[in-house]
Amino acid sequence: MLRGGMSPRVTVFAWGNETRGDDGLGPRLAARIAAAGWTHLTLIEEFQLQVEHALDLVGQDLILFIDAGRATPGPYVFAQTGPRRMMTHTSHGVGPETVLEAYRQVMNDAPPPAFVLCLRGESFELEELLSPQALSNLADAWGFLIPLLSSPDLAQWQAAQTGGAETIVPPAESDLRPAAE
Repeated sequence: MLRGGMSPRVTVFAWGNETRGDDGLGPRLAARIAAAGWTHLTLIEEFQLQVEHALDLVGQDLILFIDAGRATPGPYVFAQTGPRRMMTHTSHGVGPETVLEAYRQVMNDAPPPAFVLCLRGESFELEELLSPQALSNLADAWGFLIPLLSSPDLAQWQAAQTGGAETIVPPAESDLRPAAE
């Protein structure tokens, strides 16, 4: 619940693998957010999400998840998301919806409003740098985020949505496996 008269408490999760080309978009955007120095914001940068991140949502007003996606409409998609049960045999591939569902189950309460910013990536090969298109998408996403993070407001975030979460396509598991030798 947003606190009247106070800045909303916002947690931003950014994840990805900077050694896998455009999969590094999340960490690169996290670096820009960190440099901005917003005091109402908690930034968590990880290699991947874990269900334990549900505990980082406690006491927060808004949540933002940032990642790169393959075939995501460019330059990015910004959409509200919510808890959803997802069956998986591994902790690789835990997405925002799984973290939100873990919060719901552990806290026996609805999680804070959450949004996903998925930046379109083109290439996820080992030992690659960000592609030229990814660098352009990164710049566009940063310009989009500045007003949203400067003065966070749920209604403003909802109005800024660019598409539904169903349009987000994460990198395939095969994109993130070590290359065969």
